[in-house]
Amino acid sequence: MSESTNPPVVMPGGNAIQPRFVLWLITIVAVGLSLFQLYSAGIQPLGLFYQRSIHLMLIMMLAFLMFPAFGPGRKRGVLGWLIDVIFFAGALVTGGYLVLFLDEIISRAGFWSQTDILIGCIATVTVLEASRRAVGFGMTIIGALAILYAFAGPRGELPWLGQWMPGILEHRGYNLDRLAGQLYLGQEGIFGLPLGVAATYIFIFVLFGAFLESTGAGKFFIDMAYAATGRQRGGPAKAAVIASAGMGSISGSAIANVVTTGAFTIPLMKRLGYKPHQAGGIEAAASTGGQIMPPLMGAGAFLIAEYTNTPYLDVVKVSILPAIMYFATVYLFVHIIALKQGMQGLPRSELPQMRQVMRDGWHFLLPLGVLVWLLVMNMSPMRVGFYAVITMVVVAVLRYALWFFFVAPRQGQTVTFSSIQGMLWAGLVKLVQGLELGARNAVAVSMACAVAGIIVGVVGLTGLGLKFSSMMMAFSGGNLVLALLMVLLASLILGMGLPVTASYIVLIVLVGPALTAEFGVPLLIAHLVVFWYSQDSNVTPPIALAGFAGAAIAGSKPMETGFQAWKFAKGLYLIPLFMVFNPEIIVGGPVPVVIWNGLIAILALCAFAAALEGYLFTRMSWLPRLAIVPAIVAVFYPDLTAEIAGVVVMTLAIGGNWVAHRRELAAAGVRSG
Repeated sequence: MSESTNPPVVMPGGNAIQPRFVLWLITIVAVGLSLFQLYSAGIQPLGLFYQRSIHLMLIMMLAFLMFPAFGPGRKRGVLGWLIDVIFFAGALVTGGYLVLFLDEIISRAGFWSQTDILIGCIATVTVLEASRRAVGFGMTIIGALAILYAFAGPRGELPWLGQWMPGILEHRGYNLDRLAGQLYLGQEGIFGLPLGVAATYIFIFVLFGAFLESTGAGKFFIDMAYAATGRQRGGPAKAAVIASAGMGSISGSAIANVVTTGAFTIPLMKRLGYKPHQAGGIEAAASTGGQIMPPLMGAGAFLIAEYTNTPYLDVVKVSILPAIMYFATVYLFVHIIALKQGMQGLPRSELPQMRQVMRDGWHFLLPLGVLVWLLVMNMSPMRVGFYAVITMVVVAVLRYALWFFFVAPRQGQTVTFSSIQGMLWAGLVKLVQGLELGARNAVAVSMACAVAGIIVGVVGLTGLGLKFSSMMMAFSGGNLVLALLMVLLASLILGMGLPVTASYIVLIVLVGPALTAEFGVPLLIAHLVVFWYSQDSNVTPPIALAGFAGAAIAGSKPMETGFQAWKFAKGLYLIPLFMVFNPEIIVGGPVPVVIWNGLIAILALCAFAAALEGYLFTRMSWLPRLAIVPAIVAVFYPDLTAEIAGVVVMTLAIGGNWVAHRRELAAAGVRSG
């Protein structure tokens, strides 16, 4: 078929003018992907390579169909079609090759054939091109630079490039065969942990969110949130912060927390006026905080208790105040943005009534109840997502049937065979729409995770992560702040390839003895600091997995959302510093000292958020924003005189902002009078 014989159609969510037969192909591939994910999540779990390779193959096929080679605003043309067909075939071949020949590939592990290497090269190029279209140039360039870094060395494909590397970045260099095998044929490359996360419970919960939207449940939750918080500034976003604090501790995964609560909260935030990347970033930062929130702390509390020989209850107790400080910071960011962007609460007359909302849609709470209950029962997040989707579909069908067979006759409407046919057809259309929408929403995040796998593979191959971990103490030169900064960098690099728990274990083994023996940090605080820093790969680009999950639900760019999550999660970096330099809030001390340290920490975090956003009660000029920076440093410094000086400066800056706000109100009152 030619484009001239098929009327072009604007594809929803893609901003691209597509021929009608391309839209049909998108629907077929998207529905097939969603059905495959449901099958592997709840009926027959598949092996690692089968699951991830089929997922990536279908995702890349969708990417090349949805995003033309030369941009969404231009027709493909002959050259565009040729490029798209080549890459579409590349996605099909590279995914199918692993599925068809996996046993043979495993049997010759480490002794790859030339066909293996050729397919690996095609897969890497195809992933980078699909990422360019679906995610953008930023992530693709980072992936390409990682490949160049692997080639840079005396034994690599580009030995001359290694001569320009600083000493710490030097490595032996790797040839094309070795790198292609690492990235395509191993478990630490393209098909590593980031794509594994995307191919399992990120997708299934994105699909759950799509069904919420297509069945009408989304409107119920929006109305319920507005009825409860609509009169407050940024109400739904504040509800997201509180909900994530509770869910994150139970779920054991920041990403699972994002896709669980974010399916409800992110659409509410967007409707209120938060930009999509802000909504996704807020949810990612709040969900990451769930990992440090007692009682479970994503199972971290049990590990810390075991490693430090501290009673579990004591670990929970000392973690409460830092966790509250973190969520207070995120909450304040949400409030400041609402003020800054002029978001207003709605009058009661314009808000839905909670009683009426619950009467009309109480049954939509059943999928959420099933989801929370199964998470509490420690079921796999992927299986939880499957049952949540099935429950959502069943509830929608029952609701439709009850209305059709009971409510409609009471209203005088006659039920006929043709009306039943119409009902069944409408239900089938809704089902297909939900399956397609879920798959299309997952394309960007899955491609970002695939490129993240390339970065992870290079880090593991070159030993870059272990180099940073083992050498950071030498670079610190005995400076504790610099040592903590190196811990942060090491946790970020390790977090690219390891889950939070594994990253914490590896890092505490490497740097824990140095922190306690050389720098005198108390054992429990050292473990808490490393555990907190191990969370940062969830919200720190370029591998912000929780941010990517939030982006998938928000419909925003993954990297933009990741940077927003990084900004909102600043407490993740500052609070551990405060724990180190003011250990009384953790290890105990005189009650007045503990209260004083807690209050000045909250004041410092409040001032920090205000200085970063340039707004608190009203817009903040550059002078008080600059003055707040050294004041925060003084508050963190373990000296009473410095702390008092810092408190005075921050109080004056915040008080001055409040006075300016009052003057603005008075001036506005005079003008209106």
